[in-house]
Order: sequence, then C-alpha cells, then structure tokens
Amino acid sequence: MANDRTKTGTLLNAYCDSMDSDLSGIVRVLKKKEFENAFESFYILPSIFNSDLDRGFSLINYDLNEAYASAEDIEELKKLNIRLMMDFVLNHISVLSPQFQDILKNGDASAYRDFFIDWNKFWDGCGEMTEAGYIQPDEKYLRDMFFRKAGLPILMVRFPDGRDVPYWNTFYQEVNYPDLTPYELVRDLGLQYSVSKEIAETFNASDRKPEKLDLGRWNKYKDQIVDYVQSRRTYLGQMDLNIKSDLVWDYYRETLEKLASYGTSIVRLDAFAYAPKEPGERNFLNDPGTWDLLEKVASIARENGLTVLPEIHASYEEKIYEKLAEKGYMVYDFFLPGLIIDAFERKNGTYIKKWFDEIVSKKIQTVNMLGCHDGIPLLDLKGLLDEESIQNVIHATVERGGYVKDLHGAKNVYYQVNATYYSALGESDERMLMARALQLFMPGKPQIWYLDLFAGKNDYEAMRRAGEGGHKEINRTNLSAEQIEEAMQKDVVLKQLEMLRMRNTCPVFSGDAEITCETDGSLMCIAWKNEAGCAKLTLDFEKECWQIDIQ
Repeated sequence: MANDRTKTGTLLNAYCDSMDSDLSGIVRVLKKKEFENAFESFYILPSIFNSDLDRGFSLINYDLNEAYASAEDIEELKKLNIRLMMDFVLNHISVLSPQFQDILKNGDASAYRDFFIDWNKFWDGCGEMTEAGYIQPDEKYLRDMFFRKAGLPILMVRFPDGRDVPYWNTFYQEVNYPDLTPYELVRDLGLQYSVSKEIAETFNASDRKPEKLDLGRWNKYKDQIVDYVQSRRTYLGQMDLNIKSDLVWDYYRETLEKLASYGTSIVRLDAFAYAPKEPGERNFLNDPGTWDLLEKVASIARENGLTVLPEIHASYEEKIYEKLAEKGYMVYDFFLPGLIIDAFERKNGTYIKKWFDEIVSKKIQTVNMLGCHDGIPLLDLKGLLDEESIQNVIHATVERGGYVKDLHGAKNVYYQVNATYYSALGESDERMLMARALQLFMPGKPQIWYLDLFAGKNDYEAMRRAGEGGHKEINRTNLSAEQIEEAMQKDVVLKQLEMLRMRNTCPVFSGDAEITCETDGSLMCIAWKNEAGCAKLTLDFEKECWQIDIQ
C-alpha cells in the first residue's frame, strides 16, 4: 500500500476534447512545464470510445474514437508516466451496437436475440399482456422498483417479420421516422407516383405518429403505409444487457481485455447497480445479485491486471459505500463536494471531520473530488447532513447560478446541482484554493475535474445550446488552447498546480501515512505523517484562509 500510487496519486478527469480540441491537445497541455509531475493518472471519460449519445456513455464499442483520439496519443501519455483510468459501462450499450443492429436485421434468428432483455420473457407469468404488446407487471412487482424515467422502461423494437418486441431500456430512448419520398413508395409498395407524392407530403408534414396518421382521401392505403413507416423507423438510446446470457459475459471479457490493452490501470464501473434484475426486486442494487455481478467482473478485471472502481450514487444512510469498502473495493467519495460547501456556509468543518474520522477508522479507500462531469451530488448526503442543511447547500449553490435537477420532479427521490465548483463557491479564488487544499489533504485519491483546475464559471450559453436536458453542459465547457493560456496566467490556476505537484510527489502522501484531523470552532487541521516527514494543512472557515506546512 505504501508505494501503490494507483490509490493515492492525483487523477486528472476530462473528456478527450475538453482541452485544446482532442486528446493530442490534452497531451500538449500536460507537457507544459507548469503541469510537470502534477498528475499521476488521467481518467478519460468514454467519449474516447466509439459512442453516440450522453457524451460517451452510450457505447457502440470500445474502439478509440478516431475524431478525438489515437493510439499515438495513448503512448504519449505513457511517456509522461501518466496512467489511465477508463469507463466500462456494464448495464447497457447503444442501439447502434453491432449486437442490437443484428437483432433489427435478423429478429428471432439473431444470435443476439437474448443478449438484451426481452421484457415479455422477463415478466412472463408476472402480469397481463396489453394491447400494445407488452406485459404490464402486477403492482406488487412494481411497488418497490427504482425507475430513472417516467413510465415503464421499455423500447418497442420492430422485428423483420413485422412484430413489435419490447426490450428493457432503463436510460435514454428516441424513436424516429425518416421522411418518405414518392420514389420509395413507388419502388417498394407499387403505388402510383401522384398518389405517392401526396402521401409522402402528408406524412412528412405530420407529427410522425403513425397510429394517428390521417391520409385523407388516401386512407385506404393507411395500413400499408403505417406498416411501411414502422419497418423503417430508427432508434437512438441505450439497451440493457441480459447478464444471464453467456454472450454478454463474452462481451464483458473482451471489453476488459481491450481496456487493458490500452494500458488502463483502473476501470470505473458505470451503471453496474442497474444490471442485475429479477421480478419483484428493486432492480437497482439488488442483493445479492449486485455483489455477485461485481465480484465476477472484478475477478475478470484482476486477470487483466486491472483495478475496478464501482461508481454508484446512494445516500449515506444506506451505507452502500461501507459495504463496497468491506468487500475490498475503492469507493467514490460523493460526500465531500457537498460537505465542503456546507462547511463554508456554517463556517466550520464539523461534518467534514465526522466523515474524515469514518474514512480513517474503517480504512475506506476513497476517490474524492470537488466537481465532476455529472454535477454536485446531494442525494448522497442524506443521513450525513440533515435535510435543512442539504437544502441550505442547494439554496447557496442555486443562488450562485447553479441548476437543480430532480428525478421526475421529486426532490425526496433524487437531486443534484449542476454548476462548476468555482461558481458554486461564489467564484472566489481563495475559496477555490482552500477547497482544493482540503481535498488534497483528505484521505484517498484526489480526482481533479479539469474545469475546476482552470477556475471555470457556469456556462449558461452551453446549456442553452444543448436545449432541453442539457443542464449538465453548464460544467462541461471545452477550453481552447487560447483560453487555457489565458487561464494559466491566473494565480488560482498556478497555485492549484503547485498543490497538485506537492500532493503527487511529496513522499509523506503515501498509503503508510498516519492521517489525523482536529477541529476547534472554525479551525481545522489535517496532518499526514510517516518516516518521510509531516505535511499539515490549517484552515479557518470563518476567516476563509489556509496554510500548508511541510517538514
């Protein structure tokens, strides 16, 4: 543990196009003198892979995305002694994946027929068949289920024989109907050209809902046109994998082998808690299914020299983080971002110390952060902070321009605030530096969101460009080479890089260090000690000042 930098070294976090256009641009940034020895590793978000939606989390496959990255870029990172962390999305893959496209082409004859979860096979005997062709599960099965979106998580998939087959779809879906052309209707349906022209114009001007299509004087062709339109529909989205399929486990093995071939050290397991499903279960964090899946995947990862980092949002009171730690896994510290804002608001670090003491006493190996690609997590604080304190954090961050995202509008179910961490702190350089110092002195591996490093402000224009559902773009600004150069003239950026270099190279920040935390009113002191010496951080939340001493 003492020399395992994988678990203690600083970790840059960015998309491959977050800085200077692409991964080559990021390499150019990391080669700058100011960045020398600042980072031990780099968590590259999954837009580095062949993907279509959700900024990379809808994977088509794990080939490098030629628009943003190359094998040469990966080799350059290795030359900088920067190890890699990459994502493995366990629960789903894109509708554009070869496996799903094979189903669309071959239907029941597809080798991948059960690679995804056939909704009706899953719920057979647990509900009633509807006129729409899917089983409506009995209420007793749905009562405790966790849904990420309104309604049943189904995508109706048109098979080549004209049947609609429902498949499980937890996350995003979109069904589109391409324009009709007279040429196609003449060629494929044998209609007259003038009739085809009128029908195409009517359909193209409609709301593209085939079941409500009104063709006027040509309604005698409606059934034929609707069937044709349905056969041509296209999809976007992410389809849930059937972990009971041997082919899915072949896919898991192949993916982990490919990630290892890139030189990956840590694999972040995204959406793993949604993958195990059983009738009557919550189908999120099923017990023991979730833990059985995790151990099996971790075992394959170990065979490939990989460390896994399970990613999950759950409230503190559920103690999922503790269960992961007890099973020997690194855990994401989703509590620290909100706790630091809370400490600034209440002007003391009482709850940071409470969490610190638990990490140390229970030997929890964390990866901590301030900002990230998703937002500032608040669900996770339930049970660690009271509801009033959580609401105070929300209020403070929203007043500074943050955006609250609820699940189905229910704040008691799930919420986060989308904002840059710099803006969440009131765009104060001193607060940003104080928060960074505190993060770096907390136990664990510090993950650094690139935009925090450059003191990025809320990007409202990016939100507007993204449209509905684009709230997360507020904290995902792609920085040009010129913007980076400008930011690097600022003390708040240079001082963060100095701290990161200290944290990454000073031998006292090691797995064998004794770490202590003391508080007295608004004062807090965190110290790391081992044979190499002592590093001490002293903070005052009232005066908002801090000091680092190394001996």
